[in-house]
Amino acid sequence: MIIFFKKDIDRKCSIENIKHISGLDFVPFNFDENYIGIHILSDVDEKFIYDSIDGIKDIVYVDKPYKFVSRDFKKEDTIVHIGDVKIGGEYFETIGGPCSFENEDMFMEIAKSLKELGVNIIRGGAFKPRTSPYFFQGIGKYALISMRKITSDLGLKLVSEIVSTEDIEFFNEYVDVFQVGARNMQNFELLKKLGECNKPVLLKRGLSATIEEFLLSAEYIVSKGNINVILCERGIRTFEKSTRNTLDISAVPLVKKLSHLPIIVDPSHASGQFDLVEPLALASVSAGCNGIMVEVHNDPENALSDGHQSIKFKRFDDMNKKIHKIRKSLF
Repeated sequence: MIIFFKKDIDRKCSIENIKHISGLDFVPFNFDENYIGIHILSDVDEKFIYDSIDGIKDIVYVDKPYKFVSRDFKKEDTIVHIGDVKIGGEYFETIGGPCSFENEDMFMEIAKSLKELGVNIIRGGAFKPRTSPYFFQGIGKYALISMRKITSDLGLKLVSEIVSTEDIEFFNEYVDVFQVGARNMQNFELLKKLGECNKPVLLKRGLSATIEEFLLSAEYIVSKGNINVILCERGIRTFEKSTRNTLDISAVPLVKKLSHLPIIVDPSHASGQFDLVEPLALASVSAGCNGIMVEVHNDPENALSDGHQSIKFKRFDDMNKKIHKIRKSLF
């Protein structure tokens, strides 16, 4: 049972009164003036609630295991604000950048080129959780500091992957969006801590995660108070070995039906092949995604990580132009 309070209600007093109701277990929420209330976890009679609590606007029942991320909880699309950039609803963004920060000259060249091509958000890895302990793991904090300086000078927003709760305070100072990678989708302590931050989180679907598991991971973040979550479909593991992963294109319309959160697609990790990035991106846009995130590199043949799935600037620009045409014709 989810109870919505009226706008003019004294929320603190209401919650204090509710605490005195014996045996009532609940989670408060306050996302904006239209979404203030409590999620009651215990079984309770609706009439008893109306008789015991003042200022109730509405009571909603969500029968799914995830509550706050459900479309039943919030009918309209959530718009995630990254400064003056918006993702969700009718707002669409193409995010580009290298898998990893390698050095300042390389990142500066990529950032400048993407800025000229109309990109507002750049990706760049400082900490890289890799399958093998012998693969390049990223440069670390120095990379974040360097990327922040470059992106600030160019007026770009920065998204970078965080792998540990210990780094949240440092990341919070240097990134505009926390990225939670596929391997950490069920790192619940990390998700809960990010839920306490007032900063957008880009949550990637796990390697073999179901849609329900994906949305429950988002619920960990939102239930702690941070509704600024961007979901990212990046392919799942199947029996097919021709591609790095298998892009679950059905996840886009399905997630949009089940949840109010925006969903973007990463065709680079889905395919693992640079020449498949564009067709998968265009298919994802046609399916209704709220954004695309692709790996872009100025010298992919010599990249320290994921060069085989990184595209060059010309291919990125051509892809983006086709994306705009598709969106114009469909939406």
